[in-house]
Amino acid sequence: MFSRCVATLIIVVTGHMLTVPPVRAQETTQSEREAMYYRYLEFASYVKGGLIELNEANRYVEPHWMADGSSFWYAEGAPANTVIFKIDPEANTKTPLFDTARLRQALTLLLGHEPPYEGLPFDQFTFMDDAETAIRFTLEGKDFMLELDTYVATRAPVQSEEEKSRFIPQVWGKALVGGTPISGEIREVLSPDRRWFAGIKNRNLSLRSTYDGRTQPLTTDGIEDYFWTVDDAHWSPNSLKLAVKKIDARQAAKMPLVHWLGPIEEVEWVYPHRTMTGGPMRQPELFVVDILSRRQIRVDTGEERNQYLHVLGWLPDGSELLFLRVDRWLKNLQLMAADPNTGAARVILSETQKTFVVGLQLTYRGWIGGVGLFTLLPDGRRFIWMSERDGWNHLYLYDLDGSLIRQLTEGRFPVMQFVAVDEKEGWVYFAAHGDPARAYDQHLYRVNLEGKDFTRLTEAPGFNEVQFAPSKRFFLNTHSSVERPPAVELRTADGTLLQTLSKANIDAQRELEWKPPEEFVVKAADGKTDLYGVLYKPYDFDPSKKYPVIEHIYAGPQSRFIPWFMPDIQSQALAQLGFVVFHLVGRGTPGRGKEFQDVVYGNFGRHEIPDHVAALKQLAEERPYLDLGRVGIYGGSSGGYFTIRAMLLAPDVYHVGIASAPVVEPFTHGNRIEMYMGPPSENKDGYEYFSNLRFAHQLEGKLLLIHGTSDLSASFSHTMKMIEALIRAGKPYDLIVLPEQDHSVSYPILSLTEVHTYWGEAIRRYFQEHLKPELGSEPGRTGGR
Repeated sequence: MFSRCVATLIIVVTGHMLTVPPVRAQETTQSEREAMYYRYLEFASYVKGGLIELNEANRYVEPHWMADGSSFWYAEGAPANTVIFKIDPEANTKTPLFDTARLRQALTLLLGHEPPYEGLPFDQFTFMDDAETAIRFTLEGKDFMLELDTYVATRAPVQSEEEKSRFIPQVWGKALVGGTPISGEIREVLSPDRRWFAGIKNRNLSLRSTYDGRTQPLTTDGIEDYFWTVDDAHWSPNSLKLAVKKIDARQAAKMPLVHWLGPIEEVEWVYPHRTMTGGPMRQPELFVVDILSRRQIRVDTGEERNQYLHVLGWLPDGSELLFLRVDRWLKNLQLMAADPNTGAARVILSETQKTFVVGLQLTYRGWIGGVGLFTLLPDGRRFIWMSERDGWNHLYLYDLDGSLIRQLTEGRFPVMQFVAVDEKEGWVYFAAHGDPARAYDQHLYRVNLEGKDFTRLTEAPGFNEVQFAPSKRFFLNTHSSVERPPAVELRTADGTLLQTLSKANIDAQRELEWKPPEEFVVKAADGKTDLYGVLYKPYDFDPSKKYPVIEHIYAGPQSRFIPWFMPDIQSQALAQLGFVVFHLVGRGTPGRGKEFQDVVYGNFGRHEIPDHVAALKQLAEERPYLDLGRVGIYGGSSGGYFTIRAMLLAPDVYHVGIASAPVVEPFTHGNRIEMYMGPPSENKDGYEYFSNLRFAHQLEGKLLLIHGTSDLSASFSHTMKMIEALIRAGKPYDLIVLPEQDHSVSYPILSLTEVHTYWGEAIRRYFQEHLKPELGSEPGRTGGR
């Protein structure tokens, strides 16, 4: 997966070109460490079963629910010996769904040769009827059918688009049918009656028939900077109307994207992912389009154009369209209902904060549905609403006229996700950080619709992820911790354990001499707030020796890193080279209550590094093996910003930094910053302090900047501005430019390519060269910069 890169690295240092020679082989001990480093980069391949699915050999329990709403099937095993099991929760049984020998024999007769592998030659299929008596599957590029009572296999006829549409998959439990899935790039949205796909052609809405595949235009007025989109689109229940947005980008700024690798450089003008801070946004307009008359009804979303709109869906009878309206500063969130025939809209409820409502996540397509900010009950008259109005994220039951019926959950803990509601039995299920002794452990809880009988349903410490059966009578719980590999359990709705379906096997990790990371708790810079983190240590860790320290940082206010069992692979691998690597979840991040996160408001860049410095010093007080004379830090995106920030604000603490795709100033990062800083006109000092450019003269250590030239999230101009500031300050820097690469270089382990391999090798070399972990081989020795 990762190969050793021996190519010469070209680095620009204050305008001069330097050649860094390939890393030479060192003594046997260091060679052994590097070998272990590469093996740890393959960490996932040493885990079999459970949750992890990072290569073909590893599967997790992915339930495919069956007609009764409780039973399901899933595939288990590597491709060479795949078995598909049927789970019947009512009988609490796990049995093979197919007779593998009979199926292979039937296919041998049909194919004229033995099918591949030894188990089932497929791991995906669809039932052909509601009685589930026949299946359809693909093998060797051809479609086949199998009668389950006789095991007669035949070639399957070509399916029409309408037939294919019967088997549209689900994404995070929300069907593609009728509405937009919550993740992935949206191409088409299928109507509830499965007759039409709504899509985009030449910036206009179009319909594609599932019967014969013919397309027809639905609109004709879309142009380059004023276009239709099916992102967030929702069909009405009767499939006659489509709620859809049109984007007016005529005033929004574009950025030049230079394509360097052709015979002649080409410049493409594109919309960045971020709006210029305080500048015109790409303004959404909400419409209801009648697919028969082509009539467009514009929904009244108010006079403010610079705002966010999110379509939630329709009432079951189609009488109203529900959507969210959020001002650009995220201080005012409104749940709205619109008349699809006139476009008139009413406010159901308003949510306001002096700082921000929810945060950046509120602008992510799909976050709202995935977390459950709004959930309409099956009765179509009430809904569950998620709010931090009392300082903690909780659930509230409302009537559709906006009347609060009651608060369902309360206490000094945050609800993290709405999971399910069983209106018939009167239960609401949700995930929360409800254990005061372990602030980031996530468990499943339930409370009844009267707001009573609050109960925790999962026991295992760590992270518990739940998938409910459509019947709401059973659920799957996948749980793990930093030291316990994933296991998947089948439970009844009240939490009673029925059986363990799968448990990750980590026997292969013995050859890695793997030990789980050390969890720790320290105080923030305020001296009173508990902060949590983990330490990764070398496989041959010896507390009598000295180890250089590396911090992997992100610290953005919209997320936090919790490793659980699946570690930060890059950081854990770096530790095997003779480093101690740590992660810290500091103040200003979500999941600990509104007060904890609001530390960031108006002060982005002010409290984060002091928190991390305080943590590092406390760790060293109790761990003399940490060599504070050799401290490195690295991160991407917001982590790139804070890497540079640490090098500039705490040069006596951090000596080596690697910043990937960094943000360096607030104005070209736009709406990602302004919602946490407020309007620039009201926080001039905060915006000025945010900028890393003003502190360039304080750099003392070694700084490597890595950036892709096609980054639309944190544009390449950020690194160019940082370089210019360093040059003016007379400070040397190192640089790696990745031609035509986008923002994914800041998350390299998620997309393993030659470029990301090069990225990882650059990080390894830079820390090895400048932090010299081999010095830790002598007990008590302290290295310098």
